[in-house]
Amino acid sequence: MLLIYTQKITPRITYVFKHICTHLLGISIKFTSKIEEFIAHDGAKLSYGKQALGNEFFIQMADLLLEQGFSEIDIKVQPWDDTICFFPLSEGSDLPFDIFSASFYLLSRYEEYLPHVKDEYGRFPAAESLGYQESFLHKPVVDIWAYKFRKILLERFPNFEHGEREYKTGTIIAAEHTFMFKNKGFLRSLIGLLSDLFQLNLGKVLDRLQVWIRVKQDPHDTFEDLIQLIKKHKLYMLFMFQLSDFSKYDRNISHNRIPHRAVIKSVADYAKVGLLLGYYAMDDIKDLRKEKLRMEDVIHSSVEHAMNHKYNLRLPDQYNNLIELEINNDHSMGYPDVIGFRAGTSSPFLFYDINMEVTTPLKVHPYAFNSNVVHTLSRTKLLEDLKRIIL
Repeated sequence: MLLIYTQKITPRITYVFKHICTHLLGISIKFTSKIEEFIAHDGAKLSYGKQALGNEFFIQMADLLLEQGFSEIDIKVQPWDDTICFFPLSEGSDLPFDIFSASFYLLSRYEEYLPHVKDEYGRFPAAESLGYQESFLHKPVVDIWAYKFRKILLERFPNFEHGEREYKTGTIIAAEHTFMFKNKGFLRSLIGLLSDLFQLNLGKVLDRLQVWIRVKQDPHDTFEDLIQLIKKHKLYMLFMFQLSDFSKYDRNISHNRIPHRAVIKSVADYAKVGLLLGYYAMDDIKDLRKEKLRMEDVIHSSVEHAMNHKYNLRLPDQYNNLIELEINNDHSMGYPDVIGFRAGTSSPFLFYDINMEVTTPLKVHPYAFNSNVVHTLSRTKLLEDLKRIIL
């Protein structure tokens, strides 16, 4: 166990210490604000404050974790070994920067609460982020810092017990359209055919006709093949299906279509299934509840996963709506158009609501690569960017 002394135990301190020490590093921790208890402790101990109490492991504190709400912060990024850091500290600290304040800044998405220029879709753009501006977006720096911190801690306390985490990757299939040509109704199908003819997209016209007469399989109907891959290679895949009402923004197949529902149900028998949020469900909890109930009616179990894959991730309101409806896993934390780690981590973390200053039960599962990026980059640039986040 690691005993941590800090003069004031705030919700922010509790949140970020538990994430780094317990969730990432497998270290059991205990907080104290009693100097006598801390000094009397014989095992591993760390003090987090303005000055060291003795010869314990000491990390000097920046002020961020003592504050409430948010305000403009002057961030100065500097090198640390083979990575970067910010919130630099004096030489008296055993780390050259406040790892806990820096991690909280990224995990809480502090910068997204501050004034910023939104993109054409009303989203927080990658270009406005510190990671993009300081060229560390391609690295999960919170995770890197945590393991460096553990290494230094073990040098001070060689017999210190800690856990090990298993590395694994996963794929999210965002099935906005379960079918490309089938089951869209006569009028929509006719309009699609006429549009393809008008644009002289004869290849698509031929594909559409072959699918209609059942000579060819619908291009989007690959779910049985994916299930076979899961069974054969024991892959982790999460399937997100959209069940919104048809609108200007949501063109998915009607939630009443039996083939659409059958696909979702069959996939749910072999893999995890979640809700791909419609445009209006992101802002209106009534629409979100309606879509959630539709999904539960199809899969006959509660909805545990949700994703906003292309629209504005409005914090903290959107996450609070998920929490209110007891959807406790979100997969929206990434940039739809840029490769990288939006929250500075590749690991799941609990969402911290800065407005309320509380750790919420919502677990955020970040992603680093959205396939939409493929259409905006050359093959060479795409491979270079992917290699940067892998190595």
